[in-house]
Amino acid sequence: MKHYTEYLIIHTDKVRDIVNITDKVKNALRISKITEGICLVNAMHITSSVFINDNEYGLHKDILEWLEKLAPEKPDYKHHQTGETNADAHLKRTIMGREVVIAITKGKLDFGAWEQIFYGEFDGRRNKRVLIKIIGV
Repeated sequence: MKHYTEYLIIHTDKVRDIVNITDKVKNALRISKITEGICLVNAMHITSSVFINDNEYGLHKDILEWLEKLAPEKPDYKHHQTGETNADAHLKRTIMGREVVIAITKGKLDFGAWEQIFYGEFDGRRNKRVLIKIIGV
């Protein structure tokens, strides 16, 4: 059994954004030389997410608008009593999830049709890390 670890640093200019990281994960898989196994991609910050979906601009806008309806930016969250102002970002991350796991088959990420990997940023404008952990043979 082999393993490979890589950390991506993501910095968005927007507070909320969706970034396609599929090619970066594919590159990590290529470097790992693992041909059968699993790949974990994990957002390492509590106000960001990693998820799989379609790479379609309208859908990304829909996701961000939907999240704003579910967890709107507003001043009256209890979390803000601690001096923070990003409770909505924490909630958006909880909704979108922390990580994805993708099977590796014959040296490739074993995706369904249209699937790609995205980093969701909900409290941006600073560096955040994403873990890529690949395990297999």
